[in-house]
Amino acid sequence: MAEKEVILTQDGLKKLEDELENLKSVKRREVAERIKIAIGYGDISENSEYEDAKNEQAFIEGRIITLEKMLRNARIINKDEVDTNTVNIGSRVILKDLEFGDTVEYLIVGTAESDPFDNKISNESPVGKAIIGKSKSQVVDVSVPAGVIQYEIVDIKK
Repeated sequence: MAEKEVILTQDGLKKLEDELENLKSVKRREVAERIKIAIGYGDISENSEYEDAKNEQAFIEGRIITLEKMLRNARIINKDEVDTNTVNIGSRVILKDLEFGDTVEYLIVGTAESDPFDNKISNESPVGKAIIGKSKSQVVDVSVPAGVIQYEIVDIKK
């Protein structure tokens, strides 16, 4: 089975590479030291510090494997390739809520780097799916649990 392509911006790539480096060079050593100290307490069969450290070690190793796989399958979106005529991954989009008149700006990214609190939404999110491929001034319907929200695409930037 082919592995899923991971679409990243240049910033998203750097963030994942930095996290991987931190896990390999810092966190691995820290948890190894915690395990060593916990073993020093004696009987590990009822040693909660040892169990906690081993669980953290398993999490770190799993995350390292996940990050390496993501980076291996990464496709980088170059800012220069972003088209400002239609919405695509890498686009900065200003949307206007037609019911309330509010505007919001989103950066469209792949799922691996989405962060709604930082206004980075995935191309696979409901809003992302609705606006991908659309152009400036178009109105899109976004289905949400409370019903349908209509947005107008006010602007598309790099």
